[in-house]
Amino acid sequence: MAEEKPKKPAVPKPAKPQTEKGKGKGAPAAQAPDKAPRSSGKEDRVTPRLLTTYRKDVVPALMKRFNYKSVMQSPRLEKIAINIGVGQATQDAKLVDEAARDLELIVGQKVVITKAKKAISNFKLREGMPIGCRVTLRRARMWEFFDRFVSVVVPRMRDFRGLNDKSFDGRGNYTLGLKEHIVFPEIDVDKISKIFGMDITFVTTAKTDQEAYELLKAMGFPFVKRQEVLETQKS
Repeated sequence: MAEEKPKKPAVPKPAKPQTEKGKGKGAPAAQAPDKAPRSSGKEDRVTPRLLTTYRKDVVPALMKRFNYKSVMQSPRLEKIAINIGVGQATQDAKLVDEAARDLELIVGQKVVITKAKKAISNFKLREGMPIGCRVTLRRARMWEFFDRFVSVVVPRMRDFRGLNDKSFDGRGNYTLGLKEHIVFPEIDVDKISKIFGMDITFVTTAKTDQEAYELLKAMGFPFVKRQEVLETQKS
């Protein structure tokens, strides 16, 4: 009979290190890091100073002045439209880009280049030629621009004696024109090659010019002082 070979003693196998799900074998187990709090996607927004003043002071004053029964009846600022026309763009197209750049510095928002709708040979104007730029401000940027305009820009105007109170359009909107855009502190005079004028329209929800006048005046608009009182339009 053949002799049986002695069996080798069983050697215990080393324990396999624990692995995380989704990782290869042999990877050391790691503790899951603390989960970061999920952001809601909405940044912390600061209410504009003028909007707070409008809600606390202007609305109650308008309700008392016009005997409104509800807060929703009081007029409010809806939007601000700014337009720059560059007439010399027919000779130098780069002036439109400069005007758009300066307007973006003033409002902090992307502007739209306006183009000619008709071709006028006497002015050397072709259809579709860039001729200016415009922008519309709403919500927080609208209130901030209004605040800066009244507090900073108006005192920097040359020979300022008050804003004309006859520039309403009959539907509660007010438009004014500026001859020089360098009155805005965002513009560096040493870095510009040409001074542009602009038209600014303050669009409100007022139904009459009298309500719009009282609204803008209550928010700090420095209208020229007259002995005559702006009469309410009769429907």
